[in-house]
Amino acid sequence: MSEYLLATHGLTKQFGHHKAVDHVDLHVKKGSIYGFIGRNGAGKTTFLKMISGLSQPTSGEIEMFGYKNAQLKNVRSRISCLIESPGLYGNMSAYDNLAVKCRLFGINDKRYIENILKTVGLSNVGKKKTKHFSLGMKQRLGIAQAIVGEPKVLIFDEPTAGLDAKERIRFRNVISSLAADKIVILATHIVTDIAYVAKTVVLMNDGRIIKTGTQEELCSDISDKVWEITAQSDKVMDYMNRMRVSNAVSDGNKYTLRIVSDEYPENGAVSVPPTLEDVCIYYFGDM
Repeated sequence: MSEYLLATHGLTKQFGHHKAVDHVDLHVKKGSIYGFIGRNGAGKTTFLKMISGLSQPTSGEIEMFGYKNAQLKNVRSRISCLIESPGLYGNMSAYDNLAVKCRLFGINDKRYIENILKTVGLSNVGKKKTKHFSLGMKQRLGIAQAIVGEPKVLIFDEPTAGLDAKERIRFRNVISSLAADKIVILATHIVTDIAYVAKTVVLMNDGRIIKTGTQEELCSDISDKVWEITAQSDKVMDYMNRMRVSNAVSDGNKYTLRIVSDEYPENGAVSVPPTLEDVCIYYFGDM
């Protein structure tokens, strides 16, 4: 079997005259986390909905586990997703919500449910109704629902939106622990989440994939375009108007600027190693 469990060929979704996804070709390896980054409206969600079977392509082809087109119905059970908010029964506990999902898969095993709740850090919530859960707890229960039935492809769209720093770290840890024998596809505009978990980064803009690679490869591509410079306060606006300033730290009358640009900033600029955030600033500008 090919190392690629999922591939798209010319995948396109058109709404009227607008192409939300425009002839996307992608090959996804098993046992890896793919992180999609792009501005709102870049086409990430539409692309993931087509892969998940929630939306039909206008044209192009999806191949999974060796199946294509109408044959995909044979492998849809191997795919699970959390797109937008998880569908929860608010008057039921986390355990009972999972029990409902398990019954759909013919699973009637208390220990199986308890192990999933432990995996996502919800083993101690008891009979608390999910309508009283925090946003982070609801997202974790959504992940728990997604992994019922041992799917081989997990798809998450903006899963950490609105979460605090602690919950985002918890989410990243859970996702990392699930990836060993699965494909995990994560789409977000929160660059740090991708930086921590993704092996392969996919940059998407205006419905197209503009760059794909490991973080190291993407950073290497712009290694000669990131500098640090100390500037007087009266020069800072000039740099901001001419170049992409990813960070500016004030120290009295001086600022230390981190600049991402094709143009050399002069005045004692020092080349510094790029980060994934610098990559996004270089390709997208402000996110």
